[in-house]
Formats: sequence, C-alpha cells, structure tokens
Amino acid sequence: QLQACGGGLVQTGGSLRLSCAASGRTFSSYVMGWFRQAPGKGREFVTAITSGGRTNYADFVKGRFTVSRDNAKNTVYLQMNSLKPEDTAVYYCAARRLSSSSTYSNRYDYWGQGTHVTVSS
Repeated sequence: QLQACGGGLVQTGGSLRLSCAASGRTFSSYVMGWFRQAPGKGREFVTAITSGGRTNYADFVKGRFTVSRDNAKNTVYLQMNSLKPEDTAVYYCAARRLSSSSTYSNRYDYWGQGTHVTVSS
C-alpha cells in the first residue's frame, strides 16, 4: 500500500528526491514518516510529517532534508540535499494512524518496501 521510489547512486553533495505513493486507502489523515537502515545497523528515524504539515527531523538531517506531502496525490516526498556517504541506506516510508507524530518505528502501522540510496565519496 506504500510504494517508495527515487533512490539511486549520487555523489557526495548531490541531491535526490524520494517519493512514497500510497494506494488502497487514503493516508491524508495519517502521520507519514521516513526511516532508514544502513548496512549492519538498525532502522532509524529520519523525519515525519503530520496531516497538518507539522514536521520533525532527526538532528543529522536538519537543514539538508525536507519532507512534504501532497494529500490530493496521496504521496509524501523526501528532498535530500547535501548528501553524505553516511546517508547511504535503504529508505523506508511509513504511515501512522494516530495524529501525533512519532520517532519510533514500532508506532507506525504501514510500511513501504524501501528504496536504496547510495552516496559515493
């Protein structure tokens, strides 16, 4: 029900825009989050956006990443700028039924399949 895309290979300092399209239900009232998992590491919170557009970010992406959503298209976006090699990971989008945001992955109800982002040095 969540399909993430837009990943790829980019050089340090480059940009990528990830998209997460929802289907099967309307996610406009859900909190939408992005998480990532680097090789050999656990899944970590990146950012989330509420239905009203309130956002929060992990400290390591503040000022570089921007989350947005288009409820009419049932899609959430992650604009990633000034990418670093340590941003290399599989990026997952997730949806949370409750209206309050969360940084904990186990509080999200639906998950996309992930899209790979590789940043070369």
